[in-house]
Amino acid sequence: MIDSNPIELVRQSNRRLKAPRVLTPQEFQALLQELRYPYKTMVTVSGCLGLRASEVMGLKWDDIDWENLAVFVRCSVVAGRIDETKTEASQHPLPLDPDLATALLDWRRQAPYASDSDFVFAGDSGKARWQGMILKDYIQPAAVKAGIGNVGWHTFRHSYRAWLKRFAAPAEIQKELMRHSNLKTTLEIYGIEPDVAPAHREANSGVVRALLGKTSK
Repeated sequence: MIDSNPIELVRQSNRRLKAPRVLTPQEFQALLQELRYPYKTMVTVSGCLGLRASEVMGLKWDDIDWENLAVFVRCSVVAGRIDETKTEASQHPLPLDPDLATALLDWRRQAPYASDSDFVFAGDSGKARWQGMILKDYIQPAAVKAGIGNVGWHTFRHSYRAWLKRFAAPAEIQKELMRHSNLKTTLEIYGIEPDVAPAHREANSGVVRALLGKTSK
């Protein structure tokens, strides 16, 4: 009917209507105490790596490099549909803190699907789970029971960013651990080494120790 989009005439703001929810490490630990497997491990992974919910659902056992303590996010799953990750930056390797590795191994020992090609958090049929149902049926009720109010999957990602800042991680390292697409030109031109940089590992481990209640190593 028309040859242009009328909304283009409306000035739009990128400003958030309200600040995103950020949990304290103590609130995060209280939530974990109210969750059972595998939901406890899902939230642990989301909080300790800042993964998107779709990336948590899409994680497979062979995405984890146990020897080099690294995690590769190779796909995402939304409503049971497997797709590529959100951006190319999303595929950059993430540091796997030893305490998080222990939590994942604890889950793998009891997981019904534990082969390398299986989803880490496979459902009863072996297929990827639906994050919306998990949030509604398990995580949100646990959050209410823990006395921390309403949370969403993205609460953990927002919180991870805030925790990195609290532990004085440089802005560039925060950006790379969050795997945002707006990397510096030098990184886009020359690429990123497959190994996890020590500075990234140190920044991530500070968050993991705070969330899992561990003392400094």
